[in-house]
Amino acid sequence: MLMESCLWTRGAAGWRELRSMRVSLLGAMLAVALVFALPIGQSQAKAPPESFADLAERLLPSVVNISTTQVIKVNRQRRGPDMPQFPPGSPFEEFFKDFLERNHGGGNNNGGGRSAPRRAQSLGSGFIIDGSGIVVTNNHVIVDADEIKVRLQDDTEFEAKLLGRDPKTDLAVLKIEPGETKLTAVSFGDSDKLRVGDWVVAIGNPFGLGGTVTAGIVSARGRDINQGPYDDFIQTDASINKGNSGGPLFNLAGEVIGINTAIFSQSGGSVGIGFAVASHLAAPVVAQLKDFGRTRRGWLGVRIQTVTDEIAEGFGLSETTGALVAEVTKGGPAEAAGIMPGDVILSFNSRQVETMRKLPRIVAETPVGVDVPVEVWRDGGIAKVTARIGELEEAEKAEVLPASKTEGSSSTKTGRVDSVGLKLSTLSDALRAKHSVAEDVSGVMVLAIDPDSPAAEKGLRPGDVIVEVDQAEVTSPVEVAEIVGKVIDTGRKKSVLFTVNRQGAIRFVGLRVKKD
Repeated sequence: MLMESCLWTRGAAGWRELRSMRVSLLGAMLAVALVFALPIGQSQAKAPPESFADLAERLLPSVVNISTTQVIKVNRQRRGPDMPQFPPGSPFEEFFKDFLERNHGGGNNNGGGRSAPRRAQSLGSGFIIDGSGIVVTNNHVIVDADEIKVRLQDDTEFEAKLLGRDPKTDLAVLKIEPGETKLTAVSFGDSDKLRVGDWVVAIGNPFGLGGTVTAGIVSARGRDINQGPYDDFIQTDASINKGNSGGPLFNLAGEVIGINTAIFSQSGGSVGIGFAVASHLAAPVVAQLKDFGRTRRGWLGVRIQTVTDEIAEGFGLSETTGALVAEVTKGGPAEAAGIMPGDVILSFNSRQVETMRKLPRIVAETPVGVDVPVEVWRDGGIAKVTARIGELEEAEKAEVLPASKTEGSSSTKTGRVDSVGLKLSTLSDALRAKHSVAEDVSGVMVLAIDPDSPAAEKGLRPGDVIVEVDQAEVTSPVEVAEIVGKVIDTGRKKSVLFTVNRQGAIRFVGLRVKKD
């Protein structure tokens, strides 16, 4: 006010000068504002909605309640207690007879019994993806059910038929016959576009209460909760409780970006940690269950393990990445493509394999019967092969077993490799019998492990068979000691790569070495 008052006293010329100064000042302020606002605009952050009411009103009719009934036959074969003896016509006789028949299927039955079917019921959620009556839910909601019913928001109820289910991703697809009833369907969105902090809305049937809407944010992505081989869960703090299983998790566009599956809770109620199957994983599984009644996943035919820092150094990799091939299934696609144990798969079908657990998901999503490029790290360089993808379910049905090594060793000699903490022996018939080692396995037996050694730290144990050291086959303790000694003498590496056979399963272990 003081500045404005002083300027007013300068007359028309002063006013024009003031106006010119204000215009210049506003222009400068606008330029500064644009500089600071640009990163926010580029991030395309969405402001929280004032209300979820419109979204909920549109989506609620697409979410259904699912109830299942399972008939459990109970055959009581154990002997029930004998009824005490009372005078004929005694009121105690009638009382005990009625009690025993209600609770034990009869009194003096001499160990006999009768079947008493019991009906177990459960409740869950689901959502409609097709107006013809296709409903998606969790496998654990309908597993072993003898009867499945789907109830809409307006309480209209339908008998449902199971089209297909997949325990590995905990998904199931149902079919109802809506008749003249018009159904509201929703579609899958792209969960890969989700960012941590994005708003999401969950709708379901918690505790059997019916359509309930909760909202929250994406707390994390790519969660592995040891539920199955393809874990890739969206974590959210939107309230998810018992009965929400199978219900949809929506983005603000009303697209299904997840299927609510599990919660983390010590009480059984929501504590703000819920998990949903990501739509990018669920959508192709749902499509296969709908079309074929089962899944048709891609199959490569390898057993893999994590690449540790020590293993990466042992193979000469500049960084810890990829999936290490421990075994190749005989007659599988990997063997036909020339993939070998010890290869590190760096990319599959032009997609980078940053971690071991990413490879099974990429392979599973690959169509069966197509040829895909695979890049592997082998002998200090990149090798490129082409693999024709098989079908996992067919391989499981055929019970295909991994290939194993050949050749054996019969002489018995022992020795120590103190730099890694191992006491070793050549394989003998007695050691093979003691530790159930197959005749076609060759290598060096681990007899004992120093408790504070690198070998103990990495989980080696007596009975393990060392097949290779630094990618060279070994058949005696002397050979193991010589290879480890060379690594120490040259000083070119701080760890040595051991290939270990444990009860028929191959694994790679990188052991840090120290001078004796």
